[in-house]
Amino acid sequence: MNTDQALQAFLEEHRLPNAYRQTIDRWFAPLAEGLAARHATAGRPLLIGINGSQGSGKSTLAALLTILLAQRHGLRSIDLSIDDFYLTRAQRQQLAHEVHPLLATRGVPGTHDVALMRDTLQRLMQQQGPVAVPRFDKAADDRLPPAQWPRIEAPLDMVLIEGWCFGTPAQAQAALEAPVNPLESDEDPDGSWRRYVNRAIEQDYQPLYQSVDAWIMLQAPSFDCVYQWRLEQERKLAEKIAQQGGQGTQLMSEPQLARFIQHYQRLTEHALRTLPAQVDYLYRLDAQRNIIAFSQAHAEQYG
Repeated sequence: MNTDQALQAFLEEHRLPNAYRQTIDRWFAPLAEGLAARHATAGRPLLIGINGSQGSGKSTLAALLTILLAQRHGLRSIDLSIDDFYLTRAQRQQLAHEVHPLLATRGVPGTHDVALMRDTLQRLMQQQGPVAVPRFDKAADDRLPPAQWPRIEAPLDMVLIEGWCFGTPAQAQAALEAPVNPLESDEDPDGSWRRYVNRAIEQDYQPLYQSVDAWIMLQAPSFDCVYQWRLEQERKLAEKIAQQGGQGTQLMSEPQLARFIQHYQRLTEHALRTLPAQVDYLYRLDAQRNIIAFSQAHAEQYG
């Protein structure tokens, strides 16, 4: 399969219009070229982090980059999501019982198995031979058993990992005092949930972020877009599961979704404020997810 065929298959798989090829050529082919140049300079496998709010297109971008890196630069890579490293349902239920009920809901820092994430990333870049990569079943809200994890031949040239909170730093303690929405004021009135999440970032996630070689951000205009984007995600997920013969999966109602995304509001807004000045590749989006601006840090180092 040549590059054009691979990209056409990608557009069809992700239900993207043919016009998206213009986005690829203008914005993301140069990004892949820059990452390939950085790999050549480093002479070792690279870890690339991608941040973007829910529904911003970060998983689509990660998948696209693996194609471009392989087809145009001969580099073996994999696209991962921090979603596949969620704690099991039983582990989150235990946290909900012992720490705070809101930790039963997957998503925020503190609900991922960071040790498993770190170990998997290291193995993919350093190990010789097959590496088992965790997978999470969102329909069942639980991690698949290890026997069902795909096995990837390592070492890879590049590992891309994306997540809505990936790369987001901890907040100052004073910033945790005032609730940002009704969920926090009604269900976390003493702030113990948000303090637990913040400690998890500081103690577990930030050390992992130090190993990332380059950061990419898809910057939403504001948190207000997340509801509509997340609703689109929910519908696509339900359609995909239905096509695969899945049973028992229903869309959240609008009130349920509105409550659900409140779990993510604090850190999404914190990321939108802090990360644009820190990332290596910044793509600013409009409400329709079109790229309206691009900036690049340390251009002389990143191709």
